[in-house]
Amino acid sequence: MVKYLNTNDTNFNHNFNDLLFQNRNMENDVSSVVKGILKNVKNNGDQALFDYTEKFDNFLINNNTIQVNKQEIQDALSNCNDDTLKALKLSAKRITDFHIRHIPENDQMTDDIGVKLGIRWNAVEAAGIYVPGGKATYPSSVLMNAIPAKVAGVERIVMVVPSPNGYLNPLVLVAAYISGISEIYKIGGAQAIAALAYGTETVKSVDVITGPGNAYVAAAKKEVFGTVGIDMIAGPSEILVLADNKNDPSWVAIDLLSQAEHDEMSQSILITDNKAYADKVVDEMKKHLKNMPRADIARASWENHGYIIIVSDLNEAPALINEIAPEHLELAIEDCQKVLAKIKNAGSIFIGRHTPEAIGDYIAGPNHVLPTSGNARFSSGLSTLNFMKRTTLIECDAESLAKIGPSAMILAGEEGLDAHKKSIAIRLGKKE
Repeated sequence: MVKYLNTNDTNFNHNFNDLLFQNRNMENDVSSVVKGILKNVKNNGDQALFDYTEKFDNFLINNNTIQVNKQEIQDALSNCNDDTLKALKLSAKRITDFHIRHIPENDQMTDDIGVKLGIRWNAVEAAGIYVPGGKATYPSSVLMNAIPAKVAGVERIVMVVPSPNGYLNPLVLVAAYISGISEIYKIGGAQAIAALAYGTETVKSVDVITGPGNAYVAAAKKEVFGTVGIDMIAGPSEILVLADNKNDPSWVAIDLLSQAEHDEMSQSILITDNKAYADKVVDEMKKHLKNMPRADIARASWENHGYIIIVSDLNEAPALINEIAPEHLELAIEDCQKVLAKIKNAGSIFIGRHTPEAIGDYIAGPNHVLPTSGNARFSSGLSTLNFMKRTTLIECDAESLAKIGPSAMILAGEEGLDAHKKSIAIRLGKKE
């Protein structure tokens, strides 16, 4: 059952640490299997992809059918109803408009002794987008991963998506079309990550891989990091709602369930200063669960990983939130700005009673690919920066080199790097 914690209890710190350090990630349990898959794809290329797709997705593919063709994309567009297409296009526009504001600018300066210094930003040449296709299908994930890459200037964007029993959700293809992706492969799991990282006869390798997936995908991304860049190791989804008793408990209940329905390992946390109100939220959750299509998943998540934390005063909440560093944080309280100023660690913050987390998943504009498992302490959500790299620029003339060169020679000498020292000295006309 859901666990209640109270900051006034003598064992609160012990129980709170249990919350902080529990491991809901499964990648360590599958790492040996994943390593075998990666090695097989690296050595055997397309044939390994064909074999794994038949084994795990019960779907036969070959060189001619592994890639989604133009007709399949057109069929998906033709079968998409107008309202859904409009919603996807609105989402794409809002995501584009938000992310385009965060493209970093090149910079160049000349310092007071004449050395020219600068930074130049470039997009990576190719990006791979992983789109889940298991317990739920996420066209929104296509938009959130592909659009920042497109905005950043990535020329080649490749999408991989599993097709269990040969079925590929048409909305995923529609979202890919809207995002400008035309290179799509019907592969998933660790084998798809391997193909993107190492390349096969058919799938050309990429420079960066982004997108959430199951434990096998997470473990594979961890293994291939260094060969390619990755966005993050995404764990099960999380939400933390800070609520006072002035909220409709039914609203808070469904917000908590909005993350619980993702996966049995997802986590929903409520922090409030009113135990009676918390009990009302729990009662409302039970009512909602009666009518939810994914009730079994949501119930397992809430009962096994859910927490309710009772604080004596809402001013205690920011310190707890910063330690948890949740993926999603809702502030459903009277004075949001006062608390907001104290929050340092959260993937995305939803401010006010009328801002449910779900609005950020689809249409607000900021990215919904966010750090989980407390990683918001040191990591950020997906952005254009994940698809860009920074190159520094340095330019000396003879005069400026003469001013700083001797000091560099001293430091090179202290480190015992003679060629470093001489490469400067030779330009200064100094004999060693």
